[in-house]
Amino acid sequence: MNTTMTAQEIRSSYDSEWVLVEDPKTNADLDVLEGRVQFHSKDRDEVYREAIRLRPKRFATFYTGSMPKGTAIVL
Repeated sequence: MNTTMTAQEIRSSYDSEWVLVEDPKTNADLDVLEGRVQFHSKDRDEVYREAIRLRPKRFATFYTGSMPKGTAIVL
């Protein structure tokens, strides 16, 4: 998985999954525009464990699906 993909390609390829993206290119709002997917899973905690194992220097994680109505997101 060393191919750089756009955010749209990532969303299309890994629908409703959590993804770990290495060397992400972001905009001013820190939205991921592109990067290299290193891992993906339906289980967020599994993606976090893989990030700890791989220890990438620069990375982002995000969910490619939509959150259910009424879901609160804490940053």
